[in-house]
Amino acid sequence: MNLLFLGTSAGVPTKTRNVSGIALRESQGKGWYLIDCGEGTQHQVLHTKLSFHSLKTILITHEHGDHCYGLPGILASAGMGGRKAPLTIVAPAGIKAWLEATCEATQLCLPFALKFIDSDELPSVAFGSMAITTFRLSHRAPSYAYGFTETKVDAALDVDKLAQKGIPRGRLWGQLKQGVDVEFAGERLKSHDYLIFKHKPRKVVVAGDNDQPDLLFEACKGAQVLVHEATYTEEMAQKAGDVGHSYAKLVAAFAETVQLPNLVLTHFSPRYQLNLKATPSIEDIRKEAENAYSGSLYLAQDFGEYTLDKAGHFTEVAGK
Repeated sequence: MNLLFLGTSAGVPTKTRNVSGIALRESQGKGWYLIDCGEGTQHQVLHTKLSFHSLKTILITHEHGDHCYGLPGILASAGMGGRKAPLTIVAPAGIKAWLEATCEATQLCLPFALKFIDSDELPSVAFGSMAITTFRLSHRAPSYAYGFTETKVDAALDVDKLAQKGIPRGRLWGQLKQGVDVEFAGERLKSHDYLIFKHKPRKVVVAGDNDQPDLLFEACKGAQVLVHEATYTEEMAQKAGDVGHSYAKLVAAFAETVQLPNLVLTHFSPRYQLNLKATPSIEDIRKEAENAYSGSLYLAQDFGEYTLDKAGHFTEVAGK
């Protein structure tokens, strides 16, 4: 499971950072999910190996422009690139109305069907080997986090338990191994009870704009990684509260409280420059977070890529 950051700036792009967009790639194959797509996201995708033909779902965290203005362009490019397969969009209800009006006004006729799922209803959606759950956040507009949990984990049959139950080798063992519940001797047997899992399911939580990180307490249960905005430092706490955003110390302290192993901060105000000698700089955000959090901390950059392996180890992909 890989995270590829396509935009890490808050509000407006800078010369080195585009506005919000994150690609989550599946462990096998070319399938991927796009979380938010600010203006220019399709241009960012052109600098990667991602294909709109392999895009499974677009998930919008909230209706502010730096998180969704790139949506019509992405859909148009996908259509002009020959995509025919239906595409699911998980987003607040307003996105559907805005997109339909945009398509009508600009005569955008897509050669593939769109399926909308209203995130305001806090849906849980399954896509093959991935389960996606929605969590409500606190912002000026309705905002959400999405939890991505793998559903197919390598497992071995609990042979001893099967023998004790008297289940004969053969078809039933094969079905249980594949995760299929079976009937035996008038009893419904759940495959989960007869499997020994080799590792915990991988889980990544990607949050939209949010001024109350503790709302993610349930979402972060079992998660190895949280991606959260840190628009400001504590010096700007009043400003952050006024506009519904978090600051580095606030997010880091929450991550420490729930003992989250990996925290990725993103969505940085343009006021924090990459030049470490500048004031203020992105390093101010890093130092503030490090003082409140003892886990592995990462500050995302555009085109930075990270991988979460089967053992739950999260690392930056070299050369990105």
